[in-house]
Amino acid sequence: MSEELLINVTPQEIRVALVDNGVLQELQVERSGHRGLVGNIYKGIVRRVLPGMQAAFVDVGLERTAFLHATDIQDDSEEVQGETDIETRAGHHEVRNVCALLHEGQEVVVQVIKDPLGSKGARLSTRITLPGRYLVYMPFVPRIGVSTRIESPEERFRLKEQLKSAIPPEEAGGYIIRTLAEGVEETDFAGDIDFLRRLWDSIRARLERSPAPSQIHSDLNLAMRMMRDVMSDDIQRVRIDSRETVDAALAFCQGVTPEVADRIEHYSGERPLFDLYNVEDEIERALQSRVTLKSGAYLIIDQTEALTTVDVNTGGFVGRRNQEETIFKTNLEAAAAIARQMRLRNIGGMIIIDFIDMEDEEHKRRVQRALEKAIQSDRTRCNITQISFLGLVEMTRKRTRESLRQTLCEPCPYCHGRGFMKTAETICYEILREIVRETRAYPAERFVVLASSQVMEKLLDEESTSLAALEEFIGRPIKVQAEATYTQEQYDIILL
Repeated sequence: MSEELLINVTPQEIRVALVDNGVLQELQVERSGHRGLVGNIYKGIVRRVLPGMQAAFVDVGLERTAFLHATDIQDDSEEVQGETDIETRAGHHEVRNVCALLHEGQEVVVQVIKDPLGSKGARLSTRITLPGRYLVYMPFVPRIGVSTRIESPEERFRLKEQLKSAIPPEEAGGYIIRTLAEGVEETDFAGDIDFLRRLWDSIRARLERSPAPSQIHSDLNLAMRMMRDVMSDDIQRVRIDSRETVDAALAFCQGVTPEVADRIEHYSGERPLFDLYNVEDEIERALQSRVTLKSGAYLIIDQTEALTTVDVNTGGFVGRRNQEETIFKTNLEAAAAIARQMRLRNIGGMIIIDFIDMEDEEHKRRVQRALEKAIQSDRTRCNITQISFLGLVEMTRKRTRESLRQTLCEPCPYCHGRGFMKTAETICYEILREIVRETRAYPAERFVVLASSQVMEKLLDEESTSLAALEEFIGRPIKVQAEATYTQEQYDIILL
């Protein structure tokens, strides 16, 4: 693999693109006025305890109170259950009675695990975790875990032994070994441990002197987080178009990841960095619902609040042999494209994939394996079901931040996110019905209809007979007037 990390910095926002062999795989955007909250630590106050939801609302000083579920509350007797993945919270726990864990007015130390989305506040956890380069420090859980993405039992055992040797005897907390740690030695762990211990000491000192509610610790900005979390041996180069950010990245690397400092370079070309790699065009395409594949087949990706649906279509791809082979090849190509689009668009939650129906069971298994293999490169945790009798695949992708579309776009003010509008003919009939309703409710000598130019033309042309018949029926004149600022669905009826 030949991956590059591109970091575009302006005073308004930071954009980071992960490019693999010239193809954009992942894009993250963070704006200075709307920085993400995931990873931030707060001292909060419990405002309401809801036994019916086994949850509480906590005031941490944000615009909306944050949500803390009982399963995200750690008590003194709790331990890490097994070895957990870095993206998961420590283990799966039985739902305990929230009233036995929290009470109104109680001060709690919490960390944001999910950004506010839509009308929902941030989601919190009392299981504090501090990520480093190779380790995640858990100050309140004295156990060692290993990322489930490190599959070799020998390597998992070796890493745990190396880490045990590196941990000081007086250490009270625990650690999770990250996926990036595969192949590292004890000395690499020692540097991470020292960094994380110093960070926790400074956080603990601020906790002792800060009132509630208040922010105690803010995670790194997007550029530095990507340097910490994404940098691997596969990434050959990091190109940054801001000298100030380059200096900050080099300083950060000296303390955390000194081995990657020589891969960082300042891009000073006249052509914008993202234009050089066609990232801007890819962003535009990622905001469209239709994704055209190389063969001529295409995907339709429809994001809603409840779930995201992906429909696979053969389109212009007719194949060469027979229909079953054409469908199989289309689904194989679609599986790889879907995995990439999920990462690129940062789609989370429930996802339903409608593959083209296949008769051959072996074809179904191969498409399933192709999808699972393509998903493996995704750093976000995904769960996939088998292809159902209807040819559907259900999958979930962990949602922690807004999707690319939610970050860059807003609902259309004309259709309010529906993606369609009523026709001019439909509005004409609504206007005619409303005039009849107004006639029966209020006395008026005449009516003036204000509407868009499209609706006005329809009323005076194709619907002129209906308009004349209505005038005769109500016995009052109706005048139609075009308003340039009105949308197609907008109209007013004035009684004179």
